[in-house]
Amino acid sequence: MTEPPVLYLVVCAAGPAEHIDELVDLLIVDGWRVCLIVSPTAAPWLDREALQDKTGYLVRVEWRMPGDPEPHPPADVVLAAPVTFNTMAKWALGINDTLALGILNESLGAGLPIVAFPHVKAELAAHPAYAGHLSVLRAAGVVVADGKALDSAHGPERWTVVIEALRMVRPS
Repeated sequence: MTEPPVLYLVVCAAGPAEHIDELVDLLIVDGWRVCLIVSPTAAPWLDREALQDKTGYLVRVEWRMPGDPEPHPPADVVLAAPVTFNTMAKWALGINDTLALGILNESLGAGLPIVAFPHVKAELAAHPAYAGHLSVLRAAGVVVADGKALDSAHGPERWTVVIEALRMVRPS
């Protein structure tokens, strides 16, 4: 019997992050081993201890020290949900100043399947650089979905679109 695939879930500080526990539950039921990597701004929003108990893996915010063992198994797929304007811009430019960005940049370079659900205010989405950042990431193979879909339902149903998107890239 083979192990379920490993999903790195990168969570940034946007409204839906407050309900990320609902998504984690759905991912586990859907057969994923979930490893959370959380931006420093989102970290205080979450009950990291409860999420760690739920997944069995450390919820990472900070870089590990040189020589420390890797706390997560290698990823099969990466999900960034929700992901902010700031993170999308830095990611497209290759900026690596948080662990969350480091994971996204390394995963992109490794050619892993990546699905991103940007959750960006209309005023920020209208910024002249934003469309270019999305184009860069899409050209690199990132599936960039509509993060506003996360606002269309309440409770666990908000995450249905995420589960469906992941099923499209799930390893067989």
